[in-house]
Amino acid sequence: MDVPSLLDWYDRVKRPLPWRATRDPYALLVSEVMLQQTQALRVVPYYERWLVRFPGVSALACAPAREVLSAWSGLGYNRRALALHNAARVVASSGWPPDLTSLPGVGPYTAAAVASFAWDVQVAAVDTNVRRVAERLGRGAPDALVPPGRAADWNQAAMELGATVCTARTPRCGACPIAAWCASAGRPAVPAARARRAASERFEDSNRWVRGRIVAALANGDALPADIAAERVERALAGLVHDGLVRPVDGGFSLG
Repeated sequence: MDVPSLLDWYDRVKRPLPWRATRDPYALLVSEVMLQQTQALRVVPYYERWLVRFPGVSALACAPAREVLSAWSGLGYNRRALALHNAARVVASSGWPPDLTSLPGVGPYTAAAVASFAWDVQVAAVDTNVRRVAERLGRGAPDALVPPGRAADWNQAAMELGATVCTARTPRCGACPIAAWCASAGRPAVPAARARRAASERFEDSNRWVRGRIVAALANGDALPADIAAERVERALAGLVHDGLVRPVDGGFSLG
């Protein structure tokens, strides 16, 4: 693979995302958990506020769950916040484990990303973007593409390429630094009908949106949203209670 071209390109165009300026495993874990199913630019202000509020593992481990959920409110998928909270408690008590997947809420990708960025472990961090880049390149699995001693650099560059150039629907092959090396350069990525169908799906129609509105309201001490159909609120509340994010109290509800 033309690694120099990819890494040189990354050095020129990389976005100045704050987690790229640290090797602190706690800060990196926070960023990776926040980035799960959430766009990077949306995460930035939450990440920066989070580290002011919970600057280290001990600060997060000692915080009550309600405060953690309040700080997370607006990011969605609130179970990620509780998993991160529990992971901080494990690390505060026992230190960083050799196998990061033993931490609550940490899967193979997150473990690989933190390990490579914090400690230079030579492993591919395979998120959706990296997997797509590798599949389109047609040159082997991501782990086979990692250059010796450059895992952290390659992971960052491959993620950036997938997020900004080799995108799911409209890859910009003309701007790709390794298009000449790619087996699928110039091919259409997503059938038009599928793209139109995806574009027509509104986030506001999802149960996740209702859950987020409820958590945000409870975090602010407000009443449940009155502008959402009662049956949607009831369904979302039932799921939040089941997941331990919300609990019934005195005829109402509170963050868990």
